[in-house]
Parts: sequence; structure tokens; C-alpha cells
Amino acid sequence: MRLFLEANVLFTAAHNPEGRAAGLLALARQGTCRLLSSPHAVEEARRNLKLKYPAAGEVLERMLTDVAVGREAPPSVVAWALGQGLPPKDAPVLAAAVHARADVLVTGDRTHFGALYGRSLEGVLVLSPAEALARLIAS
Repeated sequence: MRLFLEANVLFTAAHNPEGRAAGLLALARQGTCRLLSSPHAVEEARRNLKLKYPAAGEVLERMLTDVAVGREAPPSVVAWALGQGLPPKDAPVLAAAVHARADVLVTGDRTHFGALYGRSLEGVLVLSPAEALARLIAS
């Protein structure tokens, strides 16, 4: 399974090594799944860690060796993602997950992605970290 990690999942995994987000990375290291992200998501995670948990920045950089960071989606796919009700700062995330042909977009951002949880958009299922972890463990 190909999991696309949104910025807050990367952020949380870096500063909370016992949490569900970090569990996704542990399963990827075991070969259970493949992790993907985008430059946009990685930079947002870096920026937020620098502000809130500066020491966790090194953890993020080590984690990224297990994450395939692809290219951003083309503008047409971002425009489609905007049409799904996402704000301009989050549409590139859904667009990148679709562009990368991820199976799942993992996001803890209930405010902006909550209405999409459990929905499949262009073949990408939107799940919370807990839901994604449960699916991986069950498979």
C-alpha cells in the first residue's frame, strides 16, 4: 500500500515517536507499506517543527530517508483539488497524493480534510493516521 503523508503526519511522527504517525513509519521500515510525500508537505512540516519543536528537525530529516518525496502536482490537478472544498494551502497536498498515485492520503488535519475522511478521490482514500494504521495492521 502506498501512503501519502501530509505535513501534520510528518510533524507528529518527528516529535512524538510513540504515536500513530510514527507507527506508520515503523511499518514502512518492515516493508508493510511505502511512504510518499511532496516538497510542499515536507517544507510545511519543517517550518512548523522549527517553530514548535526545533530539536525534532533532525528526527524529521532521518525519517525522510524512508519517504519518497515526489514532485508537486500540475496546476490542473491542484485546481481539481480546490474544487473538493480544500483551502488553497491544502489543495496541493491532495493534488500531490493523486498525482503520485497513492492509495491513501494520511492526514490528521480534521479541520480541512475531515469532510473527506473515508472518501476515495481519484483513487486516493483519505484517512486519519489511526485509520491508516488500523488498515495496515489488519492487512
